[in-house]
Amino acid sequence: MSDAYGATIAKRGLARRLKELRVEAEYTANQVCDRLNWGRGKVGRFEANNWVRPELSDIRDLARIYEGSDLAELEELAGRARRRAWWRDYPEVFDNEFPGFESDASSIRVVMPLVLPGLLQTVPYMQALLSVGTRTPEWRERAMRARLRRQQILDRGDGTAPELTAIITEASLLYEWGEPGDRRAQFAHLLAMSERPNVELRLLRLADGMHPGMSTLVNIFRFPGGEPPMVFLENDADVQEVDTPDDVEAHDEIFEQIRQAALSPADTAEHLRKVISTLE
Repeated sequence: MSDAYGATIAKRGLARRLKELRVEAEYTANQVCDRLNWGRGKVGRFEANNWVRPELSDIRDLARIYEGSDLAELEELAGRARRRAWWRDYPEVFDNEFPGFESDASSIRVVMPLVLPGLLQTVPYMQALLSVGTRTPEWRERAMRARLRRQQILDRGDGTAPELTAIITEASLLYEWGEPGDRRAQFAHLLAMSERPNVELRLLRLADGMHPGMSTLVNIFRFPGGEPPMVFLENDADVQEVDTPDDVEAHDEIFEQIRQAALSPADTAEHLRKVISTLE
């Protein structure tokens, strides 16, 4: 199964580049469709990144009518974008490209108000969390396998492993679930992961009062090669993608405020050790 690292941001970059070329050529999307005898809306879907795998023949047709386009550049982007990623095998779990952007990110900044980050969860924690709700046992098993696959990005040894900054709350540590040994193992896993050079873990204590971002699960992704950053906002019903520069900057500023309100990584580790000691 291919990791397809870089495929998702290549597809996004290709969509953006095609729009830039059309605007530079002073065509409307409908005019391009008419010139190529395509159905109205096809170019708009491409430029909105609403495609699964770009067809090279389509890219060559567009390059032919866009003056100043670099066919080699477009074909290189399309070639990377066409690689099949592992998450395509989990359509019932992922209804968007979140895992692709997460995989391609050079930096991940996440705030989790009440649950632990998916990238740092143990199997018993996943099972307890996924069991809440109306999903079938088959779906829960598939979702758990997909989450475990997502976690592998932190283990990449080729220099592409992202830097993860995760902010959790003391409230997320207080829930009763599983056996004490399961909870102890989860907290020990958090502690072990926080010792990795590419992981920064910070804790917001209840005693330190209210803070920004108390009600929203936020993921902020930054990418290599100058690809613009983006934000995903999550709740139980939906995952919202945010990529307008002003909105991304606003979420980044809020994240930094939350980060400053949290314990330092060293104090977070000490807090986790104390929690673990209560379960021994």
